[in-house]
Amino acid sequence: MIIQAFLRWAETAGAADRAKAARALAKAYFRLRPDDPQKQAALHAMIHLLDDPSSAVRFALSESLAEEPSAPRAVVLALAEDQPDIACPVITFSPVLTDMDLVDIAGRGSSMTRGLIAARPELGRGVAAAIAEIGDTAEAVILLENDSADLSRYVLKRLAERHARSCEVRNLLLDREDLPAEARDVLVREISRALAGSLLVQATLSAPRIAYLTEEAATLATLRLVGNALSDEIPLLVQTMREDGRLTSAFLMHALCSGRIEFFAAAMTDLSGLDDRRVRSIMATGRKHAIRALYESCGLSREISEVFVEATMLWREKLREVQGSGEGIFDALIERYPRTVDTYTTINELLDIVESLQRQEYRDMARAYAEQTAYAA
Repeated sequence: MIIQAFLRWAETAGAADRAKAARALAKAYFRLRPDDPQKQAALHAMIHLLDDPSSAVRFALSESLAEEPSAPRAVVLALAEDQPDIACPVITFSPVLTDMDLVDIAGRGSSMTRGLIAARPELGRGVAAAIAEIGDTAEAVILLENDSADLSRYVLKRLAERHARSCEVRNLLLDREDLPAEARDVLVREISRALAGSLLVQATLSAPRIAYLTEEAATLATLRLVGNALSDEIPLLVQTMREDGRLTSAFLMHALCSGRIEFFAAAMTDLSGLDDRRVRSIMATGRKHAIRALYESCGLSREISEVFVEATMLWREKLREVQGSGEGIFDALIERYPRTVDTYTTINELLDIVESLQRQEYRDMARAYAEQTAYAA
């Protein structure tokens, strides 16, 4: 009877009074025992308020139910799909909403609704993946600023792929210690493209020079990324580079000569289709003809594969030395393959590119060392 009287009163009461009554109704609902007939009547009254023309009334109901684990699911779901300002409390805090509910709401909702979901505390991995897949840049920023969200490697990579052009997204991603190598690689390439498109750069350098410098910078950045990548990240990075056509013979040769053996072995495994242990065994102990067969199965020509075989044998020799680290492979390779008069041979081109990369990497290392020394002083 009390609930029926409330409904009759609500027909003539003002919006402010109805909002107060909505809060009182929600409190009464939670105080009533499950077997009390008035509890069901209170639920019907709340459902009735979902159609109240005043947003203040619906917001009061949303705010009252937001943090209650026993809030009626039907009412919470309806409020979550109301206009964003009303949906905000339940979307942000309601424990009644499951990850599947949030994914559905994100798919049907507006950009603002997805932003509310992205900001939800302790956001689940599946919901974060949905936001990463369909959200715009603003939602990506909110998601990355949500420190309690569970962001998987896949989510971080998709955010990098979809929003790398946003400086804010790039900075938020690069600040993360858990950013996977393949996502960093995406960001590095986007930064190179942004640099090439800079009006200052275009006004200063010719187009061929810009293309050369940005490509070299991107390659060197990728090499550093390869050197710092975790073991479980390398196969995915290799796969990404293969799909993009960036596993060139020059890049692979430089990886081998600079001691990035984990990456090189993973690349050979990916390109050849052989088992990882088999590839590593051939590289470490196989005869020359077995090594050559491995490299040619990866798509290297006979002429180039011979240079790779020689570099592999040099790597073995360096490792057998006392405190061997694999350094100096390229210098020894140059001695065994002196430049010919015909500067346009395949081997010469390969070694020229690798030498250029090596020189630039040495310069970068020297610059970093000088900066560290100056900072320490």
